[in-house]
Amino acid sequence: MSLDGYLDDAGPERLVLSDAADLDRVDAERAASDAILVGANTIRRDDPRLLVRAPERRAARISRGAHPDPVKVTITASGDLDPESRFFRTGDGQRLVYATSAGARTLAPRLGPRATVVALGPDADLAEALADLAARGVRRLFVEGGGRVLTEFLTRGLADELQVAVAPFFVGDAAAPRFALPGRYPYGPGHPMRLAEARRIGDLVLLHYLLTTEDPGARAEP
Repeated sequence: MSLDGYLDDAGPERLVLSDAADLDRVDAERAASDAILVGANTIRRDDPRLLVRAPERRAARISRGAHPDPVKVTITASGDLDPESRFFRTGDGQRLVYATSAGARTLAPRLGPRATVVALGPDADLAEALADLAARGVRRLFVEGGGRVLTEFLTRGLADELQVAVAPFFVGDAAAPRFALPGRYPYGPGHPMRLAEARRIGDLVLLHYLLTTEDPGARAEP
C-alpha cells in the first residue's frame, strides 16, 4: 500500500507500488502457497495472472509433487467475470470460482472448462469458501486482495497473518481504493496485532503481523 493506505490510484492504469525486490518476495509467497485468492473486482481492475514466475521456484514445486502454480481462487456475488481475463487464460493449473447460486448459474456455462464454479447458496460466504478449500487440500492460502476481500478476512478474523509492504509515497486521492475499509476489526487498540518482522526492502518497508483472536492478557511473557 502507499504510505497513506491506498492500494492504487484512481487512474485507468494500475499503480505499481512494489519494486523488483518486493515483487520477487511476493513470488516466493506464491510459490509457498497451495492457492492464491483475489476478489472479482481485482480480476476486473488489474487482470492479474497469479502465476509463479521464477523457474527455480516452479521446479521446486514440481519436485515436491505440486503443480508449478498454486490453485487460483476468486469469489463473486454478481458473477460478473470475463472468461478472457488472464486469471482464466494463463497457466494450466486449477481455477476455482466461488459464487452465489444465481451467479453460479450464469458463470458455469460461460466459463466452461476454464474453471470449476462452486455455488455457495444465496450468499457468497467467505467462511464456506474456506471450508471447501480445506476439504480440497488447501492448507496455505495466499490472499492478495483487493480491499473488500482483505477487509472481510480481517474483520471476520479469518486470517492468520498479515504482510503489508509500505511504498515510500502518498496517493492522496479519496476516490482511490484503500487497503482497509471501514468495519469492526478484532484487532483494535485493546487487542493489537503482534509484529513478527519489520524489514527494509529498498525504500519499502515490509511489516509482518501475526493475528490472533485470543485474549491478549492471556499471552505468556517472552
